[in-house]
Amino acid sequence: MRNRLGYLARSMKLLRLYLVFHSRPANSRRIPPGDLTLIRSVRAAILAKLVFGIALAGLAPFPAMGAFAQSTPSPSVQPNRIVGTVSSVDGNSLTIKSDAGVTTTVNATDSTRVLRAEPGAKSLAEASPIRLADLSVGDRVLVAVTPRTEGSPAVATRIVAMKQGDIAQRQQAEQTEWQRRGVGGLVKSVDRSAATVTIAAGSRIFIIHTTPKTIFRRYDPESIKFADAKPSSLDQIQPGDQLRARGDRSPGSNDVVADEVVAGSFRNIAGTVNFVDAVANTITVTDLATKKPVVIRVTADSQMHKLPEMVAQGLAARLKNPNGGDTGGGNQGSGASAGAAPPPGGSSKQSAGGGQGGQRGDLSQLLQRTPAVQLSDLHKGDAVMIVATQGNSSSATAVTLLAGVELLLTASPAASQSMFSASWNLGGGGAADAAGTP
Repeated sequence: MRNRLGYLARSMKLLRLYLVFHSRPANSRRIPPGDLTLIRSVRAAILAKLVFGIALAGLAPFPAMGAFAQSTPSPSVQPNRIVGTVSSVDGNSLTIKSDAGVTTTVNATDSTRVLRAEPGAKSLAEASPIRLADLSVGDRVLVAVTPRTEGSPAVATRIVAMKQGDIAQRQQAEQTEWQRRGVGGLVKSVDRSAATVTIAAGSRIFIIHTTPKTIFRRYDPESIKFADAKPSSLDQIQPGDQLRARGDRSPGSNDVVADEVVAGSFRNIAGTVNFVDAVANTITVTDLATKKPVVIRVTADSQMHKLPEMVAQGLAARLKNPNGGDTGGGNQGSGASAGAAPPPGGSSKQSAGGGQGGQRGDLSQLLQRTPAVQLSDLHKGDAVMIVATQGNSSSATAVTLLAGVELLLTASPAASQSMFSASWNLGGGGAADAAGTP
């Protein structure tokens, strides 16, 4: 652009000179022939420069753009990325089932880099080279492949793998950590100026203190998978949310300094079963609060349990006498964290341990020890309590379903729902969620 303006400026000057020399003086007849010839030569030279300058001014942008195109390399085509689980390894071929459910086979060459990364690693700085043959079915991988032409197999340029065993170990460590240092419940209030959240876990109250280092995550309203939880902040937490926090708490104290907080807005439904559709994996429940039917969809990630009668009797007695002693629902002493449970994404086959000394005060652990049930085990008239996704007024997806709760709802519908909601343990991804995606 600068060149073009320069050419135009010089052209204007040449034009003025040309006009001066082109205007013949009135007394030109008195000019000697030699001088007149000189004037004509100068005029012709100026005209030639003027035409050439205008031409350059018009053409200046095109050479500049061409030079830019040559000096700036075109963006390289980014290789496709596949994130998923290894289905098979056959020689130099790797078959992967992506998180979207698509199965793809890629080929490795001598130039393909295969790296082993530890679950939770933030970079590849500590990743170690391995062979393709070291990969096993069930390992998590991120594969970069070059764009392929139609009919030709994809070629992997780099494979980053997380071993299934490493993921399981990390998952177990995280489960233990959340049980040992975790609390959970329903959000009662949020003090943004003090950076605290007050939650209720049954009859217990906890104050969650957050710091600038606290990690916040929030669940997608339509997903119960921890992998779908998005980075969040204290500002997004609202009264009524289910919240779980992991942090430090002194024995006997209800104050928790949180390292990590995960929250979500889910529905609490208590009602009776009207209809079970095993083919569609749904149950229709009459909501005791609205008196209207709600269709609950059950997925592989939904957790369903049934309280044994003896346990239900103990919990009902505790609801009737929240300040009493251990009435079968467990001791709420300092050794156990009320509402503490594995983080969302945890396995439903959690051991009864965890907490200091494994006391019985952790309702979520108690529920995990109760028998699992299937849709076929539910019948019309059964009382159930459900934590579900928001869905809409007539349908939702079950996060956790608890049957055998007739005695609890009779003792105190509101308190029993609050206690059950505080014990939420969102699943939906197992090891893959616990370890993150490579």
